[in-house]
Amino acid sequence: MWRMKQLTRRKTPVFPSLTNSAEPTVTSPLRKEYLLRSLPPAGVKARRLPYSPAPGDRSSPVMMETKEGQGHGLGLSSEIEVESSCQASAAADHGEWPSFADDEDIMEQRSKIDVMEAEKIPFVGQKEALSSLAAEYQSGSPILLQKIKILEEQYAAIRRTRGDGNCFFRGFMFSYLEHILETQDKAEVERIKSNVEECRRTLQGLGYVDFTFEDFFSLFLEQLDSVLQGDETSISPEELLHRCQDPSVSDYVVMFFRFVTAGEIRKRAEFFEPFILGLANTTVEQFCKSSVEPMGEESDHIHIIAVSDALGVPIRVVYLDRSSCDNGVININHHDFIPSTSSSGSEHPSLPFITLLYRPGHYDILYQK
Repeated sequence: MWRMKQLTRRKTPVFPSLTNSAEPTVTSPLRKEYLLRSLPPAGVKARRLPYSPAPGDRSSPVMMETKEGQGHGLGLSSEIEVESSCQASAAADHGEWPSFADDEDIMEQRSKIDVMEAEKIPFVGQKEALSSLAAEYQSGSPILLQKIKILEEQYAAIRRTRGDGNCFFRGFMFSYLEHILETQDKAEVERIKSNVEECRRTLQGLGYVDFTFEDFFSLFLEQLDSVLQGDETSISPEELLHRCQDPSVSDYVVMFFRFVTAGEIRKRAEFFEPFILGLANTTVEQFCKSSVEPMGEESDHIHIIAVSDALGVPIRVVYLDRSSCDNGVININHHDFIPSTSSSGSEHPSLPFITLLYRPGHYDILYQK
């Protein structure tokens, strides 16, 4: 019986106010310009973006579409059709502007919309045909549509994850447990259990107190044992999906991976430090505290390398973006994250059995044919 505890969710950071606290008037030129730019131009409507290049793991971005067909991305709900009016600009010109408490109210409201849209999607969804992915981009970039056709030649299905900043770890979690459930590879289970114990010792050596991570480790090991068949705790594929959709299980396993990742980065600080300085210009310890351990923080190559090496699990990431070769040939790029032989327990690198699809700011699960 796993521990039914709820994680305290990390608050969305609030942008500082553009107004001077000593001069809170909403009719200043700077504030008018800021608020005016927050609204769509006159006669413009918002529609769903078929392709989301914006960071932040937004599940339902929209695009401002002008008469010329050009657009600008906004972090608004795709279910809301925004119609601006000439009255907004006229009101601004005459100093008749709506009274907002401050800019934090605006950003907080937008954050709530983003959260509401994300919560419409389960942590891990049902398996879908890749044709459902193509449907999202029918009015999008021709390069993306061609790349999806190439994907359909190699992959049979996609399984979506919620765009809440934890999508990489949720995709990795489900793919790994699903692999063990299908293969019943007991040798792999014993191997990764050994790596998990090494990760536990790493955290203890770094000064982490046991009670801060022990529940997360225990819950992951319970899920690992449950996908092996043969006793009363064994589960079905349907039950695995249900558990990965349950916050009391899914969030705990995500936190397990986050602690494992942070421990590996801090243990090999000399190796990771140049990458962290190039990405965030901060120390290794501060990077782990601010960008690895908290829930909702997105994952980059640093996170993937660390968790792959720590657990000895190879991962393939397939990239779906607008990039194309100079010679005009369109192909799909991918990168295989192969752990070192010391962490994988094998003298020869193994091919990844976990494949994730990366679109800027988001990871989903891919299934090979």
